[in-house]
Amino acid sequence: MKYVNESVVFQEIPDEISLAINISNCPCRCPGCHSKYLWNDTGDELTHARLDEMLSKYHGEITCVVIMGGDASVNDVNDIAMYMRNIYPNIKIGWYSGRTIISGSLRKELFDYIKIGPYIKHLGPLNSKTTNQRLYKRVAQQQWEDITFRFWGGK
Repeated sequence: MKYVNESVVFQEIPDEISLAINISNCPCRCPGCHSKYLWNDTGDELTHARLDEMLSKYHGEITCVVIMGGDASVNDVNDIAMYMRNIYPNIKIGWYSGRTIISGSLRKELFDYIKIGPYIKHLGPLNSKTTNQRLYKRVAQQQWEDITFRFWGGK
């Protein structure tokens, strides 16, 4: 699984300062996508060593790591999440998928947040009340709560 870039973001996950890692080779190809550069199979391998370098660089600044994409490599997404769970147990883990359903291969128990849904321009992104996208927060081992409303400025 390759990544193109990473950045510290404040709006991807409510109440978290997140390190967003943008994964390339996206198979979803959403019309109106704002990140078409991620459609190509480009970038560097997201290895455990590279992840360690990123987390060392942002140590003390972030509370969450969000894997942005990876739909073509769900087993690699699981691997990164398992590594983080074992080595960085205090950092939360999120995954943004462009699929309409959560992959049966995803080990959901490794994640604190999961966003699903392709970008559909006329429905808008997560901060639109008409969005088709949903962000879920794990509230218990097998229980997930839809927290998409947190992007709308109220309940």
